[in-house]
Amino acid sequence: MGIELPVARSVEPSSAEVAGSVQLDYAARLLRRKRLVTVEGWDFLVDLPKAMSVDHGDAFILEDGRFVAVVASEEAVLEVRGDLPRLAWHIGNRHAPCEIGSDALIVQDEAVMRDMLARLGAKLRPFSAAFTPEGGAYGHGRVAGHSH
Repeated sequence: MGIELPVARSVEPSSAEVAGSVQLDYAARLLRRKRLVTVEGWDFLVDLPKAMSVDHGDAFILEDGRFVAVVASEEAVLEVRGDLPRLAWHIGNRHAPCEIGSDALIVQDEAVMRDMLARLGAKLRPFSAAFTPEGGAYGHGRVAGHSH
């Protein structure tokens, strides 16, 4: 007989004292059902009603009332400088997630994106940071494909 894991069936912005935390990169913060391990070393099961994107600062609410904080982990990203409106258009045309700052854009560091941006004349600086891009234009969360 297996070990019974605590189960989280909902997420909300964290405002309560937390029992633990999980570090997740941008890709891992899109989930519906998954076993996760806290930084403190104990497992729990996420079983949400539908796939959703969770953000840094959210918390999984376990059925026993405990909260597990979501912490965005560092990952390889690119700082993008140059003609930002033009570069943002090309990034958006690829439906790539993007953080938008007043003087730079941040995208995930991957070869195809790096090559495209360099060919467009962008100044690129690779570094490591928590990646928290803009949500979708039609509400909270992520947008993918052209169905919008």
